[in-house]
Amino acid sequence: MRDVRAQNQASREALLGRVRKALGRSATDTTGAKSYIAAHAQGPRPRMPDDLVKRFCERATDMASTIEPLSSESEIPHAVARYLDGLELPARIAEQKSHNGACWPEFANLDWQGAGLVIEARPTIGNDRLGITGTFCAIAETGTLVFVSGDESPTATALLTDTHIAVVRANRIVSGMEEAFALIRAERGATPRAINMISGPSRTGDIEQTIVLGAHGPYRVHILVLS
Repeated sequence: MRDVRAQNQASREALLGRVRKALGRSATDTTGAKSYIAAHAQGPRPRMPDDLVKRFCERATDMASTIEPLSSESEIPHAVARYLDGLELPARIAEQKSHNGACWPEFANLDWQGAGLVIEARPTIGNDRLGITGTFCAIAETGTLVFVSGDESPTATALLTDTHIAVVRANRIVSGMEEAFALIRAERGATPRAINMISGPSRTGDIEQTIVLGAHGPYRVHILVLS
């Protein structure tokens, strides 16, 4: 196996060497690549409407997410309770108090108890059925939620629970992926350890080419759009 890897590496270096020779560059000349990356060049893009919130909601719905608009952060607990009460969950799940779950630290002081919920501000421990998160931003073009890793934004809460409820602030909805990455660079400087982009519930079509939700993550994604 080691000999095969060495041969592959040698073949790769030989090929790159011929390319560099044709371009008149040395192996240490990376200025062209760095300049291209620094320019953040964009290719052709579809025209986006002025109302990015409406566009985001339409595309997120297309991706099998559900949407509820809210006008105040204080409405979040009751909105979560309404959504959970409306789910037709099997009795065995309801008996396990599926209304309980984990949330990001930014929602720790909301009145969860007043909404009849037991929500703990912590990363999911792997067996939570409900995860409530914020988002770094959202992308109108594709209905995508964007998450960056950090102590205040544990991404496992969005990836490991059966039901993921995400809070999106309307002023953090950007046009496209290019604007999302520009916002990350502007606000975070260095690239975060992980950037996750989620468009609707987890799904796969590997089994008999039939779409199955919840294959590798949440069965359902509910988005609270906070104006």
